[in-house]
Amino acid sequence: MSRAEPLVIIGAGIIGVCVAAYLAERGLAPLVIDRSGVVEETSSGNAAALAFSDILPLAQKGMLRNLPRWLADPLGPLAVPPAYLPRLTPWLWRFWRAGHGDQQTAVNAQAALMRLAEAEWLALMERSGTRRMLREDGSLELYESEAEFSASLPGWSVRERCGIAFEHVNRPGIDRLQPGLGAMFVRGTFVPGWKTVSDPEHLGKAIWAHAERHGARFEAATVEAVEPAGEASRLTLADGTEIVASRVVIAAGAWSHRFARRFGDRIPLETERGYNTTLPADAFDLKRQLIFSSHGFVVTPLQTGIRVGGAVELGGLERPPDYRRARAMLEKARRFMPGIRTQGGREWMGYRPSLPDSLPVIGRASGSQGVFHAFGHGHLGLTQAAATGRLIADLVSGNSPAIDPRPFRPDRFRGRI
Repeated sequence: MSRAEPLVIIGAGIIGVCVAAYLAERGLAPLVIDRSGVVEETSSGNAAALAFSDILPLAQKGMLRNLPRWLADPLGPLAVPPAYLPRLTPWLWRFWRAGHGDQQTAVNAQAALMRLAEAEWLALMERSGTRRMLREDGSLELYESEAEFSASLPGWSVRERCGIAFEHVNRPGIDRLQPGLGAMFVRGTFVPGWKTVSDPEHLGKAIWAHAERHGARFEAATVEAVEPAGEASRLTLADGTEIVASRVVIAAGAWSHRFARRFGDRIPLETERGYNTTLPADAFDLKRQLIFSSHGFVVTPLQTGIRVGGAVELGGLERPPDYRRARAMLEKARRFMPGIRTQGGREWMGYRPSLPDSLPVIGRASGSQGVFHAFGHGHLGLTQAAATGRLIADLVSGNSPAIDPRPFRPDRFRGRI
């Protein structure tokens, strides 16, 4: 069976949903296809942050400095299963090079995307009636020594040059912002502009309802393949159905690079498997998101609970989850937040699509005028979803993009080792 569609989005995570909302608002009525449902996989279990101040590439945020120590701990902030290391080595090489190259260009691009993301999210929330789901409590990043705090200062200087407000605090300031923390924390940094949402799954579904009211449609199906078909594209679904689409947006998260290859773009995407546990809402009197950067995890207050999660496991798409990683973070939370009740939690694992330069791929495919990429946001999918929706809608509609999209172009990795 075959049918035609004018515009198809592959993927109903938060990126695909926001792209659908922007396109539907412009009267383009996209069809969104996803194997699971709307915001049912990685986008449902993230840390709920709208991290507009998080402009530093991962390679510049102390990860390279901490890499040997982290890799020595199989349940630490970063893990690589030994059997996966040979496959991962080319990505790690690119990541290392990103940490020693022109980082200012990446910072400038990320800062521009974040400014757009904040403006677009606030506007989209107003249009969709979801502003009530926004929490503007700021975040508190915590340090266990003066040396750890001092190591963070160059990164804060970069943020300051980009106009991001923050306040360094000592122990009395920590207690004011979040009572009940362990005595090991001697310094902190409060970011007042940091925002979170009441629950990322609820927000994503509400944005989808807005898109649906404007004409977007959803189909639960697995896209097995997508390939050029003259000036159009042919999607093959798992049940054998073929859809010939005039335009396609690839927003399939960690699986996107497999589709992008058919349109001339070999994207070095790797999968950061993230873990968390969501505890009952009364497990701790949590005032705002807490960031334990040297341990690679955060604790977030949600309407639906307290989420303890983060960490990175570079292990691809096929390995089964290792929930010991979620339990290790929970054990640290017990030490850092005396009095937290860690019983009755729900464990989760999701796949973050990550690129070595920490910038997403947003733009037209190299091999087709009618195919657009919208993936590779790493930890920042929720944060950058509305900006990505705006940029893709501009490109699909033939309008001038809201910001310069060249830093995010799909062909930027071509010819690089």
